[in-house]
Amino acid sequence: MQWFYLIVAGLLETCWAVSLKFSQGFTKLFPSAVTVAGMVASFGFLSIALKHMPLGTAYAIWTGIGMAGTFIMGVLLFHESVSLPQILCMLLILFGIIGLKLLSAG
Repeated sequence: MQWFYLIVAGLLETCWAVSLKFSQGFTKLFPSAVTVAGMVASFGFLSIALKHMPLGTAYAIWTGIGMAGTFIMGVLLFHESVSLPQILCMLLILFGIIGLKLLSAG
């Protein structure tokens, strides 16, 4: 179950990061509220996952999911440029996350 909580925490990290972009420096109320709520929820789910997972593994996966998710959402929602080397680097992060999962004792 801790992996479920960790994945949710990572997805919520993506959510709050995208909302932060939409908030335009916390000048828009709704995206700002979503950002703060997403941060609190993301940290909450991460803290639950950390009860039964090693810190280094959980934190690396949490940030990896968030980083990959915000990268993808930046390309899809904000039409940010993307290059083949960037895609390859994101795949390396994905493979790292999968490796940590497969090698984890939990």
